[in-house]
Amino acid sequence: MIRACAISLCGLGLAACADASGNEVSRAAPEYLGVGTSLLEGDLVQFHLSMDRVHTAEDLNDYAECAAAQYALIRGYGFARHVRTKMKQEGGIWEADAVYTISPALPRGLRTIDAEVVVQNCEANGIPTV
Repeated sequence: MIRACAISLCGLGLAACADASGNEVSRAAPEYLGVGTSLLEGDLVQFHLSMDRVHTAEDLNDYAECAAAQYALIRGYGFARHVRTKMKQEGGIWEADAVYTISPALPRGLRTIDAEVVVQNCEANGIPTV
């Protein structure tokens, strides 16, 4: 069977493959390689996470959000807010350095997370949490 692969320049530049008839070939599921957490100061938390077989940047962002939501619940908080995420790739493994604030009440900002809802979605979608 002949396969043709085209590299996408958007997202993370990953390959999407099709067989000779033009049908998309299924890609391997992402592999979640672990999350490390560091309490930076007060309510500011840093997450270092890594994945293999990342399809889009959203895979890595979703993994970070799931970790932040679970961390907030573990600490007795109901909410988190995304501050920033840095991503890089080394040897096929994608790594993210994400920072979130956690809080007992809905924080100000656009990228807020209701921790209970997000953790339920993560479990439903097979994305691990901390």
